[in-house]
Amino acid sequence: MLKKLRRKFILTNMLLVSMVLLMVFGGLLGSTSQRLRGQSLDALRLALRWTEESPKYHIDFEPDSTGRGQHRADQQVTMVPAFCVELDEEGGIASYSLGGNLQISEEALEQAVEQVMDAGQTDGTISRPVRLRYLTETDEDGTLRIAFADRSWEAASMKDLVLSSLLVGAAALVCFYLVSLLLSTVALRPVERAWEQQRQFVADASHELKTPLTVILANAGIVLAHPEDTVARQEKWLTFIQEEAGRMKGLVEDLLFLAKNDAARGAKVCAELSMSDLTMGCLLPFESVAFESGVALEGDIPPDLTIQGDEGQLRRLVMILLDNAVKYAGESGRVDLTLRRQQDKLRLTVHNTGDPIPPEHLPHLFERFYRSDSARSRDKGGFGLGLAIARTIVEDHGGRLTVTSSAEDGTRFTAILPVRQKKRRWEKRRKLG
Repeated sequence: MLKKLRRKFILTNMLLVSMVLLMVFGGLLGSTSQRLRGQSLDALRLALRWTEESPKYHIDFEPDSTGRGQHRADQQVTMVPAFCVELDEEGGIASYSLGGNLQISEEALEQAVEQVMDAGQTDGTISRPVRLRYLTETDEDGTLRIAFADRSWEAASMKDLVLSSLLVGAAALVCFYLVSLLLSTVALRPVERAWEQQRQFVADASHELKTPLTVILANAGIVLAHPEDTVARQEKWLTFIQEEAGRMKGLVEDLLFLAKNDAARGAKVCAELSMSDLTMGCLLPFESVAFESGVALEGDIPPDLTIQGDEGQLRRLVMILLDNAVKYAGESGRVDLTLRRQQDKLRLTVHNTGDPIPPEHLPHLFERFYRSDSARSRDKGGFGLGLAIARTIVEDHGGRLTVTSSAEDGTRFTAILPVRQKKRRWEKRRKLG
């Protein structure tokens, strides 16, 4: 899939660049063609003003402030091979003047004049016997003058420009192809990482669902193997089924929460609420849990600290951090929850004693299904989704969740939450929901 996506990425880039190059070179060729045509017409107009003497170049050593631009233009157009023909009253060639070293046979000249007369236009081109551009003018006394310019120089100039454009375009495409290869590797790196994470996520989810399902099926098989027994006698197996079904239900709910959040379809309600009351409401139920685990639980929560956010998600955030801290505080350990106001943000800190988290595990702690100690986490009923959900909730509120752990200071989770939420982000999520 990734190879196919990389090829598609490169092909798309090459097509876009090719279209841009075609437009650029097409515009360049078109403008050059018009410029060459204009230069030939200027030469024809100048040729119509020629006298019997051939035009000559003039090099002025002294700057001429009057008519200097026109003088230079005249010098430029005299480089175009041109000549002028004057016709008599009967349409025959009365005289003609050739510019520079230009030569043309009388037969070719007569055929050129004949084609111009047959065309009946004041300007245009002819292809036979030679490729010429012409311009006609009638004097006040009725004398018809026809100026001709050789078009072969235009074709040669355009041919050189086309070849140069092809060479430059081919070199540009080769260079951009190499750049596209590099860019595809860099651009698809997040996609590759996301793809690997998705594969790992599916594998981990399947593994976690397999365990409770196996237990449920095994206990259901035992119950079905003794259909004559009463419910009371089968209570142990039915209890196992209920416990594993509850664990599986919790896992499915966590997976559904993460899936909805990834798709930005979760029902978010941004409201003003008391973070002090919410945190205290989460702390009190954990006192009994901490007491049964032999863990001292303390809270430092100033009153009247408010925040804008989703009450359900923020409550879940505090519960996850407290649950994680109590589980791993260790025997006769301690858990401290602190809430503080820092300018326009709230700082929620949950600290616990116990064994420190190894440094190599800290960068991966918020990944889905990640456990620093898989066996111990499973024994405590965890799936490795709690901290991933906690980070998702914090980031959903525009905040940041960090963790530090050491043998001296213990483990500390810190959530920085902005007091005010951006309207656009929440309105967008509400629409998507």
